[in-house]
Amino acid sequence: MRILLTNDDGIHAEGLQSLERIARALSDDIWICAPEYEQSGASRALTLADPIRVRRIDPRRFAVEGTPTDCVAMAVQELIEGAAPDLVLSGVNRGQNIAEDVTLSGTVAGAIEGMALGVPSIALSQSMTFAHDEMIIHWATAEAYGPGIIRRLLEIGWPKDVIMNVNFPALAPEDVTEVEVTRQGFRDSHMRRMEKRTDLRGRDYYWTGFIAKPSIPAEGTDLKAVYDGRISVTPLHIDLTHNATVAAMKGLLGGSPPKAEPAKMETGS
Repeated sequence: MRILLTNDDGIHAEGLQSLERIARALSDDIWICAPEYEQSGASRALTLADPIRVRRIDPRRFAVEGTPTDCVAMAVQELIEGAAPDLVLSGVNRGQNIAEDVTLSGTVAGAIEGMALGVPSIALSQSMTFAHDEMIIHWATAEAYGPGIIRRLLEIGWPKDVIMNVNFPALAPEDVTEVEVTRQGFRDSHMRRMEKRTDLRGRDYYWTGFIAKPSIPAEGTDLKAVYDGRISVTPLHIDLTHNATVAAMKGLLGGSPPKAEPAKMETGS
């Protein structure tokens, strides 16, 4: 089995090293194509206004000055020699990719591009915690359970227009006891904030960050599973249509398009 690895944390990310160990438990035919620089939050961005430069690190490892989507497209269409990959693995992301974050995630986007090119694709993310300003991330958890979950997913199979989004909880491997197939959740509070600062020349600038405020998630969601210490596996697709609203609006808007009404003339007194 030929496997392509990518991520959004960059070619030197610890999570990519973790992903390579996961992949090598499954195959020895591994290709790696990852961003030269971190691309977290890039979503499905494409590089269109600049050239895409590629640095070949070794025969099967490439760093791309672009997004995760660029990386997967470049690898499948240009860089991989011989047969196309049988599987795309994107990650292991430093931090979870659940709920509405999946629409921002470069990790998820890398898997979506693989799917768009006809390759079964899986995004993997490792949740983390903080203690006294120190980031604690159990890469060993993703490595302990990643190969088995990937094997089982490949045995089961899934539709061609779907990717698998796997999130490991912020626990040591021995403390994880369950895996759950989930649906995408949605947080009950806004997590992002803009912080205004001033540089030494008196000019304002802003940092975008996240508020560490837990939600109260519904049962069966990726949020709930990860919060409760379970591995979350969520099938995702890119059809964003809200079918209930489509059905409700069909009798209210359709047929001949409504014409603009003429502006009413105001008369003075």
